Amino acid sequence: MENNRQYDNRRYVLGGAAVLIIIVYLIRLFTLQLMSDDFKRNADSNAFLKRIQFPARGVISDRNGKLLVYNQPAYDIMIVMSEIAGIDTLDLCESLGITRDWFDRRMVEIKDRYRNPGYSSYTQQIFMSQLSAEEFSSFQEKLFRFPGFYIIKHSIRQYATSNGAHILGDVGEVGPADIEADDYYRSGDYIGKLGVERSYEKQLRGEKGVEILLRDARGRIKGKYQDGKFDRAPIPGKNLTLSIDAELQALGERLMKNKLGSIVAIEPSTGEVLCMVSSPTYDPRIMVGRQRGKNNQILSADPYKPLLNRAIMGQYPPGSTFKTSQALTFLQEGIITPETSYSCSHGFHFGRLTVGCHGHPSPLPLIPAIGTSCNGYFCWGLYHMFGNRKKYPNVQTAMNTWRNYMVSMGFGYPLGIDLPGEKRGMIPNAEYYDKYLHGSWNGLTVISISIGQGEVNLTPLQIANLGATIANRGYYITPHVVKGVQGEKLDTTYTTKHYTMVSPENYEIVVSGMRRAVEGGTCHSANNPWYEVCGKTGTAQNRGHDHSVFMGFAPKDKPQIAVAVYVENGGWGATYGVPIGALIMEKYINGTLSPESEAKAEAFENRTISYGSGQR
Repeated sequence: MENNRQYDNRRYVLGGAAVLIIIVYLIRLFTLQLMSDDFKRNADSNAFLKRIQFPARGVISDRNGKLLVYNQPAYDIMIVMSEIAGIDTLDLCESLGITRDWFDRRMVEIKDRYRNPGYSSYTQQIFMSQLSAEEFSSFQEKLFRFPGFYIIKHSIRQYATSNGAHILGDVGEVGPADIEADDYYRSGDYIGKLGVERSYEKQLRGEKGVEILLRDARGRIKGKYQDGKFDRAPIPGKNLTLSIDAELQALGERLMKNKLGSIVAIEPSTGEVLCMVSSPTYDPRIMVGRQRGKNNQILSADPYKPLLNRAIMGQYPPGSTFKTSQALTFLQEGIITPETSYSCSHGFHFGRLTVGCHGHPSPLPLIPAIGTSCNGYFCWGLYHMFGNRKKYPNVQTAMNTWRNYMVSMGFGYPLGIDLPGEKRGMIPNAEYYDKYLHGSWNGLTVISISIGQGEVNLTPLQIANLGATIANRGYYITPHVVKGVQGEKLDTTYTTKHYTMVSPENYEIVVSGMRRAVEGGTCHSANNPWYEVCGKTGTAQNRGHDHSVFMGFAPKDKPQIAVAVYVENGGWGATYGVPIGALIMEKYINGTLSPESEAKAEAFENRTISYGSGQR
């Protein structure tokens, strides 16, 4: 009896195992045939060849209709691994101008499922990309010798000028992460890598088409399947119109030649970016074709970082341009009035603490203080705000109130420009100082933030946006570099007004101070007879030579342009920032430079700042 029970138990175990195996096979069969298209795709490949038809990528123009990026035909060689048996490999290599070693390495790469997700020996894989028309013609004549190899026509980007690389970006082959993130892409496809090519990839790329060809039993192409009934034509990508003025961009890049830094110009009424210069830059035309990878490596290794878009990624002390935001805050909070005067004896002095300043009349009310860029005035303003216990119960409350004003002006967080990689800058709050100064701090401890130093960092885009906000008397529209997308309305993100915490009447007072700076203060070299310029210099302290900064707008009452200039290690704001900013405004407002201004532009183009071996 005991033995019979053991046999019964074994029978149940074996039966259960058999049932389990059958269930596993049924699930796998169900997955292959119904849940996954891999089986179907591989089976279809025996009878059909689905030839992808790539769409033309959308072209890119500037705000005046000047073509900046367009397409040129190029050709990829595709391979179906299951069809290549018996080819003359040496003949193939000679026909394509490649080595046998390159051929062997490429075949291994294609079969590597980690580097080439979704690999199948029955579907087309890219073997060699971006052949020129001449290379294509030469190889096409010999194609019949190499079964399993096919040629697909697509387009590669061409750039009309050497300008605007950081805005335009470039296009390169997709990587595993791109394929994983979006099933639109297959190995060998192309995708925008930087600039608007990246941020507007879905609009620019279009939709692929397909041509279905019928094979015979030996794999030979017999023509279209059902006369093309199931073919699908590609849909071209949408064209982009940038807000950039190509001529203004070219001038900006000229002026920043052999310098590190940035120029950003914005149309205040729309938030449209008129030019965005990051220096050093590079020619976008070198990022095309099979040399793209090599050139990208060279640029990546450059110690001056030409691939870095300093306009949105550089985080700098804004220096005295930041005093305008302090004046607005102190006025709105009732800490000062326009008539409030503070003394400045070559700086701010409190016990052993001294913040230096240049010589100017003292004491001064607010408008002349902005005009002369008085350090003492704004240090006293912050000291009285942070020490005002009638208004704020403690320094932490005062600090966070101050920070809220700064955030409302577009500081401390990315503005949201339609380019990848924008940084946030730095605006400290009470929690930051409580943590790093262990709760032992007051207005004197952090006094340097009142003049745009200390822990405060902004991007050049944020400084330009400050100018646009003052020009608008209290609001800004999120800066953007795309003015329009073919067939689409502009995203409301780029049409909505963002109001600050400061009233328009207080902005008028600061505008008067910025006008005073141009009429007879630190920005006097920006003055001209055609329109009224408002400006503010900045000389941002640095471990080495100071940075030269300018922020301004023009005309005063109907602003067309706001501009920020940041020249690393350029010294006084009036040395580089003001004259470069003045040339940018003149070019945009007048449409051209006067002969005298053109001579100044040539002089700045030829002026070089020495930074040592990659030093910043």
